[in-house]
Amino acid sequence: MSDTTSAPSPARPAAASSTTAERGEPVGPDMLSWTCPAPLRDQPRVVMGHGGGGAMSAELVEQIFTPAFGGPGPSGLTDSAAVEIGGARLAFSTDSFVVRPLFFPGGSIGDLAVNGTVNDLAMSGARAAYLSCGFILEEGVAIDVVERVARAMGAAARTAGVEVVTGDTKVVESGHGDGVFINTSGIGLIPPGVDLRPERVVPGDVVIVSGAVGVHGVAIMSVREGLEFGVEIESDCAPLGGLVEAMLAVTPDLHVLRDPTRGGLAASLNEIASASGTGIVVQERAVPVPPPVANACAVLGLDPMYVANEGKLVAFVPRAHAEQVLAAMRAHPLGADAVMIGEVVDAHPGMVVARTALGGTRVVDLPLGEQLPRIC
Repeated sequence: MSDTTSAPSPARPAAASSTTAERGEPVGPDMLSWTCPAPLRDQPRVVMGHGGGGAMSAELVEQIFTPAFGGPGPSGLTDSAAVEIGGARLAFSTDSFVVRPLFFPGGSIGDLAVNGTVNDLAMSGARAAYLSCGFILEEGVAIDVVERVARAMGAAARTAGVEVVTGDTKVVESGHGDGVFINTSGIGLIPPGVDLRPERVVPGDVVIVSGAVGVHGVAIMSVREGLEFGVEIESDCAPLGGLVEAMLAVTPDLHVLRDPTRGGLAASLNEIASASGTGIVVQERAVPVPPPVANACAVLGLDPMYVANEGKLVAFVPRAHAEQVLAAMRAHPLGADAVMIGEVVDAHPGMVVARTALGGTRVVDLPLGEQLPRIC
């Protein structure tokens, strides 16, 4: 499958309405003759946008998977589920990785496979303990490539303090895969008193991001398309369990954490606003975007707030604890550039808005699909 879908056809000009001025009725466009340039609910086939973490992904989950499986589960539609077994609260998550290229500045599909699941567990407050690993290999892929990926996974697991304890391997015919696909699932223990979920977000909460956004997506695009921006941009892929532990050491009363991967910071903020029924106001100038990323996005026509990250988190923290949590984040290597970017408000529930440098306000909507496909 290619990296991009074909460009949508422009909407057709409106046809004349069947009503006429002679009958005393207004002449207007016949809306039934219009076509929407972006596929939504009536799309009969899966397209790349369904995997992009935006509105189309949400529709696929809500309309197909959730009804089929009997509901959203005990933790709602989050990246990991909090379940109770034998009196212990566990976080459980699974993720699949289809990045291209397999190796990129700052990491590889092996690093992503470990850190992505470790981070999903961390967003429930859990420190990952064990992972499973499923490889889907395409016939013809070089064995040394598979070895490099496996070694990268092992090194990433040791760095994250997690063990890969079970797995599976399948091979598909040549032309029916893309070299290497990986699925990882993980479990971890949630500490007592920790309850991280969007429904706990309330007006007055402070929004903190742990560092620069948009780095991973731009790193992938630069090597995939052979683009040069004067400086090599490396992925921010990293395990966030230690950073989350430092934050929880200040107070277990964090309201929600999210790692803004597919769909970027914008998608995470919109999901939280929708689930909590609150509004979110972001100061656009406060969002940390490194100059190389900003320049690359300007060239590519991208918005950094919608570009994926793999080593960042966004936190919603009660105002009373915000300064202490921010200080703890900045004392950790993965949160050294943490900054407050906004707050939760009563106004415009379910909506995210950004205050611009010129004093205006713009809506930061949920992306339809994904600006950069196949990046995680």
